[in-house]
Amino acid sequence: MQSVIIATLIGSAAAFAPTSQVSTRSTALNAAKGKPSLKYVPCISTDDLPAPGSATSGVAGGLAICIAVDDKGAVYALGDKCPPVNQPLSFGTVTSDGCISDPVLGTKFSLKTGEVVSWCPTGLGKLVGGIFDPVGVPTYPVKAKGKTVEVQVDVNYKANFEAEYWSGVLDAQGKANGKYY
Repeated sequence: MQSVIIATLIGSAAAFAPTSQVSTRSTALNAAKGKPSLKYVPCISTDDLPAPGSATSGVAGGLAICIAVDDKGAVYALGDKCPPVNQPLSFGTVTSDGCISDPVLGTKFSLKTGEVVSWCPTGLGKLVGGIFDPVGVPTYPVKAKGKTVEVQVDVNYKANFEAEYWSGVLDAQGKANGKYY
C-alpha cells in the first residue's frame, strides 16, 4: 500500500515539473512586419466636415480617425479611440481652449498634440480613470485635397498590428494565409 502511495506522489510531482522549451517554428504566427509607410489617404469628404466646435469620424488607412474643427475653423485629425475605455472621441465636444472632451468620462485632450489636459474629471471618470494612467491620443497631419480631407497615416500600421495575431490552423475560416473564402 505504501508503495502505491509513493508512486502516486511521484507521478503527481512529475506533472508539475518543468519541461523543456518548445522551439519556435516558422509559421504565420511569426509573420514578419512591414516597414512603416506614411502616406496621405482620403478620410472624409470636405462636404462632411463638421461645423466649428464639433467633430466627426472617418477611416483612413484602416484606422478610426476623429476629424475635429475648432471655433476658428482649423481642422485637426486625432485617433478616434478615447482612453481609458475606447469610446469614440468623435462623439466629444470641441472646446474653446483648443481641446476636445471625452463624451463619457470628461477627459480633455489637446487638439494639437493629443496629450491629456484633464484626466477623467467627472464623477464616473474619477472612478474609472483612477484605475488607469493618463494616456493621450495620436494626432495626424491633415490637409484638404480637392473635395477630400486627407490624413497622413502609416498605411502598414493595421497589417503590422495584425501580424501579432494567430492565423492559419486557428483561423475562423481555416485558410492558412488568414484570408477568408
